[in-house]
Amino acid sequence: MPVAWAVRGKWGYVELRDIEIFLTLAEELHFGRAAERLHVSTARVSQAIKKQECSIGAELFARDSRNVRLTLLGEQLRDDLRLVHHGLTQSLERARLAARGKTGTLRVSLFPVNIQELRRYFETFRARHPQWELRLRMSTYADPFAQLRNGEADILVTWPAVQEPDLTVGPTLFSEPRTLAVDLEHPLARWSSVTLEEASDFQHVSTSPAPDHWMDHYVPEHTPHGRFIDRGAIVNIAEEIFMLVGMREAVALFPAHMARYYPRPDIAYLPVKGLEPLAYSLVWRTESENEMIRAFARVVSDLGLLPG
Repeated sequence: MPVAWAVRGKWGYVELRDIEIFLTLAEELHFGRAAERLHVSTARVSQAIKKQECSIGAELFARDSRNVRLTLLGEQLRDDLRLVHHGLTQSLERARLAARGKTGTLRVSLFPVNIQELRRYFETFRARHPQWELRLRMSTYADPFAQLRNGEADILVTWPAVQEPDLTVGPTLFSEPRTLAVDLEHPLARWSSVTLEEASDFQHVSTSPAPDHWMDHYVPEHTPHGRFIDRGAIVNIAEEIFMLVGMREAVALFPAHMARYYPRPDIAYLPVKGLEPLAYSLVWRTESENEMIRAFARVVSDLGLLPG
């Protein structure tokens, strides 16, 4: 249910939900992705922005059929509202937690989708630390570490190819072989397995913006024999990957659990030979490390890797 609280500033009265919509769009610069993150319709995002622009009397975003960007006024409003929004949401969160006898919330953002298999880590943390709330969410593909830096997540579960000086890599939860998703009518679909050399004949997917070293670990830029891999299909959500694969515009490397969690009538998953397994580890912002983060890391260390 949307929060109906409103705040007053030099821009007038703005509802908290509309602030969230504005700030999310200011990060994503894409109406569809902002709507997906907020679990609302694209029309709801557009309506909220138009309402704010009408109230202020000027455009906050410059947009055309291809791009969305903040105007100078939009940048100023974004900077003004970030601290206000953070303070309000933190106050509301502390009140909600106190009402339930909780003293803190640990927010974990995940790239892997095998949630059922990972439940033992989450349930053990909750059993050991009933004073803390644990919240899980699926991560967005674009700019993977931004959620740690902007305070949306405390821990990120991703492959540990992290060379960011402000981030800490913690214990590993699991490691899996790789699989290649192709359309059932794709030339490779008849094969029982594939190598990266063979898969390099076809376009692969990538995300933007994302650190090169992080993306290279997931989809290498070159095969072991030096062949270039075209990663020109830019995606932001899993549905876009399956759309491109289903239209035979791309193939997609995945961890093996995707074949179990996303079986599809139009997609074949082929084991990839000769490519190292993909590990998933905890990552957090070093300066934000606290007792809750350390406690979750201890749970993962104590339980060890998922059985292979």
